Amino acid sequence: MYNENVASKTKKILDSALDGPISVEDGNYLMNLKGSEIFPLLATADAIREKVVGDNVTFINNCNINFTNICKVRCGFCAFGKDADDPDAYHLSDEEILKKAEGAVRTGAREFTLMGGVLEDADIEYYEHLLKLLKSEYPDIEIHGFSPMMIKDAALKSEMPIEEAFKILKKAGLGTLPGTAAEILTDRSREIICPKKVTTQEWIDIIKTAHNAGITGSATMMYGHIETMEERVEHLDILRNIQLETGGFNEFIPMTFMHEYSPIFLEGQENLGATGTQDLKLYAVSRLMFHDIIPNIQVSWVKMGFRFAQVSLLAGANDLGGTLGGDELSEASGAPDGVDASIKDLSRLVRDLGRVPLERNSEYTEFYPIEL
Repeated sequence: MYNENVASKTKKILDSALDGPISVEDGNYLMNLKGSEIFPLLATADAIREKVVGDNVTFINNCNINFTNICKVRCGFCAFGKDADDPDAYHLSDEEILKKAEGAVRTGAREFTLMGGVLEDADIEYYEHLLKLLKSEYPDIEIHGFSPMMIKDAALKSEMPIEEAFKILKKAGLGTLPGTAAEILTDRSREIICPKKVTTQEWIDIIKTAHNAGITGSATMMYGHIETMEERVEHLDILRNIQLETGGFNEFIPMTFMHEYSPIFLEGQENLGATGTQDLKLYAVSRLMFHDIIPNIQVSWVKMGFRFAQVSLLAGANDLGGTLGGDELSEASGAPDGVDASIKDLSRLVRDLGRVPLERNSEYTEFYPIEL
C-alpha cells in the first residue's frame, strides 16, 4: 500500500489506525498530508469502512420541507435566510406544507426533513403544531426535524426548559434531530461566521439533552470557510466524546462550504471553500477517528455533486443521504447537480463502485433492498 514517498510517521499512524481510533494529534498530522501520501490515507479509511459497515451504501427516500426562509440569525455563510420584509421571503401555510408532503409520499418517501429559518415569534407550540399537522395525515412517515438553535430559541419563547421542549416535540412526532447549527464547534470561528447562534457548549448541551430524551439524530460539520485544520479535528473530537457518552448520533455529515453566494464571500472573505483533497482528507480522517463509534458517515451529494460524492465513498463514507425532493438551502448556495435525486440516480453511483445500494430509515435500523 505504501510507496517510497510515504513518510515512516504516516505509515505508523495508518497501520495503527487499522486497530482502533486515532488521536487528535494524529488526526492533525493526517489532515496536512500532501501529494501521494493522500492515497494510502484514503485506502486505510476505505478498509476501515469495509470492516465497520461492509459494502452496503445506504440512503433514504426523503423530502425536505423548508417551511420558511425568514431568519433572524442571518449567519455569514448562509445564502438561504431572508429578512421578513424581503420580497423573496416566504413562510409556507399548513396547506402548502401538506401539499409538498403529499407529493413526496406519492413517490415513496419514508422521511420528512422539517427545517427552516429561526423565526422571530416561533415557539415550541408552533413546532408542535407542525409535527401534529404532518403526523395527522401521514402517521407512518418519520420526521427528522428542527435544529438545536431552533429548539433553544423556541423554548425561550415558551419559557420552558429544553428538556420539557424535547418531551413535547417527541410526543408530537419528532423522531430524530438534525445536528445542524454545529458549523465548526469552536467559539473562535463561531464568533466570526455565526455570532448570534448557540455557542459551542450550548450546542453540546442541547444535543446531549435530546439524546437523553430518547431523540437520536445526526452530527454535522460545515467546513471550508474561516476555520483551521486543527479546528476541524477539534470538532471531530467533540463529536466523538459526545457519542461515547450518549450513543445518540446515527450519522456524521460533513458539509463542504458552498461559498459563491454566501454573505461573507460577497463581502470580500477570500476563502473559496475546501479543495477536493481537503474534502477527501476530512472524510478519511473522520473514519479513522470514529471507526464504529459513529459508524455511518454520509456524503452530501447535493453540496458536492454526484461525481465527487461517488469518489468520496472511497474515502471512508458509506451513506449518500437522501433523495431530498428539493433543498432550498443548498439551491440558494448553488447546488452543482440540483436538489432532487431519484433512487435510480443514487443506486447507479453505488453499483458503479461495486457496492450494494440499500434504502434505509432515519435511524439506520431498517434497510430495504433496491431492485432497480
